[in-house]
Amino acid sequence: MRKILCYVFLFFCAVSWISQPAAGNPKAGKSVLFLWWNVENLFDTRNDPITNDDDFTPEGKLHWTEKKLILKQMRIRHLLSAVKAHPDYNAYPDLLAFAEVENREVFEKTLSGIPDIGYKTIYHNSSDPRGIDIGLAFNPQTVQAKASKAYSVASAERATRKIIVAEFLSEGHPFHLILNHWPSRSFDTHWTEPKRVAAASVARHILDSLLLSKPKADVIIMGDFNDEPGNRSLREGLGSTFDAARLKTNGKKFLYNCWSGYEGIGSYSYKNRWQQIDQILLSAGMFDELGLYAPQNAFRCFSFFRLLDATGNKPYATFEKRKYTGGYSDHLPLLLKSRIMP
Repeated sequence: MRKILCYVFLFFCAVSWISQPAAGNPKAGKSVLFLWWNVENLFDTRNDPITNDDDFTPEGKLHWTEKKLILKQMRIRHLLSAVKAHPDYNAYPDLLAFAEVENREVFEKTLSGIPDIGYKTIYHNSSDPRGIDIGLAFNPQTVQAKASKAYSVASAERATRKIIVAEFLSEGHPFHLILNHWPSRSFDTHWTEPKRVAAASVARHILDSLLLSKPKADVIIMGDFNDEPGNRSLREGLGSTFDAARLKTNGKKFLYNCWSGYEGIGSYSYKNRWQQIDQILLSAGMFDELGLYAPQNAFRCFSFFRLLDATGNKPYATFEKRKYTGGYSDHLPLLLKSRIMP
């Protein structure tokens, strides 16, 4: 009898232990899945007389045909289907943002081929000479859009992509997205650095305005920054940090960079070295267990073998040195799976 009671006691102890949430991972409700991706030149095939898109026409230098565009759109949809099929997600992204999109029409047509989900789009045309913008889409069944605005970045030479801020609600909880595609490192990294510092100043101004009215606001900053986390534009201009303790003690100044502690490959490869120029950064409010919450392992640079070239050392790009290769993109996408705290 004593032995039986002992087994019963151990059984209930085991059940109790299994049912307890892990320390530091409070019980959460639904999730909100974010995706950022520089999709590399999502152009239609028509010539736009007010932008420098001549190369992306059937008669242009890159011979951009309807067939190539359709394959590009199929690859983008395949990536989104792969996210949905992944056991960690089992869903399409609730919000997705693409860099290097020519116009709203090609963006919406690309997403219209995704089954069982009717994405709504938010689109602001930029003054980029090539006509490339950031396209933002959301699932209206899980997320409600409240407002959005585009901010220009001052440049002494030429206009660049605008920085987008958008406000959403999910399960009644408000949050903001700040989307970026900063000036490239073309010609020389140090020569072009002031342009990215200027973009960082604009993004930081938007963030400070949000935190001024609500210091614990849930803010997600995503983008192709064309700088890595340790560069001046991110570290000093935006307040990027890998140190969670610094964020906890001074949430008004710092943003948590999700590449912190990440052991996988980067999102972009240059001279056979993986780089982290695409980034997701989070405000302190994303860790206060109220509203949206970023648990451990919320972030991933998403890849599988088809997204990489034959060497496995870089993404399978659509173009390689301006030669058509027919791949997905020269960047890998980033994912953030946040939780909604009840």
